[in-house]
Amino acid sequence: MKLYLIAIALILTPLFATAAPVPTPPAIEATGYLLIDMQSGRELVALDKDQRLEPASLTKIMTAHVVFEELAQGNLKLEDMVTVSEKAWREPGSRMFIEVDTRVSVEDLLRGLIIQSGNDAAVALAEYIAGSEDAFANLMNKHGARMGLTGTHFTNATGLPDPDHYTTPSDIAKVTIATIRDYPEYYRLYAEKEFTFNNIRQHNRNNLLWRDDSVDGVKTGHTDSAGYCLVASAEREGMRLISVVMGTDSSKARLKQSQALLNYGFRFYETHPVYRAGEPLAQARVWMGEQENVPLGVKEDLFVTIPRNRFDKLAARSELAPGIEAPVDKGQILGEAIIELDGETVARTPLVALTDMPEGGLWRRAVDTVTQWLE
Repeated sequence: MKLYLIAIALILTPLFATAAPVPTPPAIEATGYLLIDMQSGRELVALDKDQRLEPASLTKIMTAHVVFEELAQGNLKLEDMVTVSEKAWREPGSRMFIEVDTRVSVEDLLRGLIIQSGNDAAVALAEYIAGSEDAFANLMNKHGARMGLTGTHFTNATGLPDPDHYTTPSDIAKVTIATIRDYPEYYRLYAEKEFTFNNIRQHNRNNLLWRDDSVDGVKTGHTDSAGYCLVASAEREGMRLISVVMGTDSSKARLKQSQALLNYGFRFYETHPVYRAGEPLAQARVWMGEQENVPLGVKEDLFVTIPRNRFDKLAARSELAPGIEAPVDKGQILGEAIIELDGETVARTPLVALTDMPEGGLWRRAVDTVTQWLE
């Protein structure tokens, strides 16, 4: 297998920068937690990230995600009016204070769901979209399967306790990332600090919105059995981190632990784009093709998250499949790009053909056949 060097076409960190060692992560008092960079997907800190835990109102991140998907597909409109059922009106726990048999817009219900963490809003939306909360929970699980959630199962739209209702720090981070990536126009609701409905003003339960200007979401949760939970997302200088803290013992603790994780990640790590989708990075020899070489690149932008001031120490290489023969289709995987730091792999992604390469004519095939035989 041949190895080809790939140049990193970016401005490097100044050579005089001194790399400080990354200290041990802060001690987090929670049942499970995770700190992850959204762009690179690198997990910076984790404890029991795949442990099944009760999510409480973190559930509503998926509830809202399903609503966003319905809006994007045109199955739902923000101005649609929803008739509030008695079940939604009677739902226990946090509320936006909708009243039975009144009609409330989807947009208001979304704000009640996200800002006020309204269980009544969650049930009203679930019934409007799927006919019943049980059917909506099945829809949530289908979305979870599509996202690759392996430790999650939903039985309701609110997060009220149920033995078969659970998720993991890793899975709920995936839902959060999908929400921010796919629905930025709706994700902005998570940054709103208050919402007034039915002449009742309520504040967003995510108090990090007031403490840290870089925080723009996401969701709190609490039940006696789940403890105090918080998913937070913050962006500083183009780097977005997501923290998941589950099972702390107070609302103050979940804020403190989430802030500690975010500060640690931003202080000691940085995220850089390495390759952009569609840009030629290398060439692969193609036998029996119209041309000798086909340009290679990556399908999606590739980012790396590394300790600060180490970008100039990155090394890049590619591993290409041997004996590539035409025809080659655009997008066909022909190798892999690998990014290393001090001999350790920090990122890898498939290399794909950026153009089609049809078979060459009789003469070209004959020449390549002889050349291969001689080699």
